[in-house]
Amino acid sequence: MKQKIFKDKYHIFEIVFDKSELKYTNVDEILNALKEKIDVHPVIAYIAIFDQFAQTKRVDGIIREDIKDAKNIIFCFGKEIPTPEVLAVRPRSIGVAELVDSYVVNFLEAPNEQANVIMEEMIKSLKK
Repeated sequence: MKQKIFKDKYHIFEIVFDKSELKYTNVDEILNALKEKIDVHPVIAYIAIFDQFAQTKRVDGIIREDIKDAKNIIFCFGKEIPTPEVLAVRPRSIGVAELVDSYVVNFLEAPNEQANVIMEEMIKSLKK
């Protein structure tokens, strides 16, 4: 998993899996595997799946030619509200994009280091 800065300001974690590295054959199967991990976690609350690919097509947006599917699983780690500002950085999401030969899985860095560790572990567990 790599840490990188997207658009010079967004700190993200990202991993690219060759399709042969995963036992899953599409984005929905990957999201279902992540949802199973979310559902059994004592703190994380599942919210929804967002189909970014369908939304972008619906508005006649631009999709890079090699992107075949792109969805986010949305969830929240929130177990405290120490300040109103914490609401600006919740909920969390993990994005999964299918390219021709790979899957790109990424998330925006959370202010809670333990949340980053949990999301990274969930993603790494997708590998065969």
